[in-house]
Amino acid sequence: MICYINADHWLGVRNYVARNNMRAMRKGDLAFFYHSNCEAPGIVGVMRIAEEHSLDHSALDPNHPYFDPKSIPAKPKWDCVKVEFVKKFDNIVTLRELKATPELANMKVVSKAYGRLSVQSVTAGM
Repeated sequence: MICYINADHWLGVRNYVARNNMRAMRKGDLAFFYHSNCEAPGIVGVMRIAEEHSLDHSALDPNHPYFDPKSIPAKPKWDCVKVEFVKKFDNIVTLRELKATPELANMKVVSKAYGRLSVQSVTAGM
């Protein structure tokens, strides 16, 4: 999945399960910042949800790389959340390390069944 943080909004999420997970995020929730489209995918830090979901305007902009012609102003399909920086890790926690940690085996980001879904809930003991 390609998405990015633009200023302080998490834009470009174009997966329905990921979108629904974003809709479930609440102000104050903590989130891992996961790099997915790079040579070494992994968790690079922590962010906080500053505002709950709202319209992802990038889906409505034909000049934007994440434009979706099926998303229209009267019936938008895609949302984003506003995030704020909390902490950058000294070292990336790589996807390889996540897969090798038995306690994290249930995370959807490590499962091919979910297409390495990078927007998901995380619970204690996961």
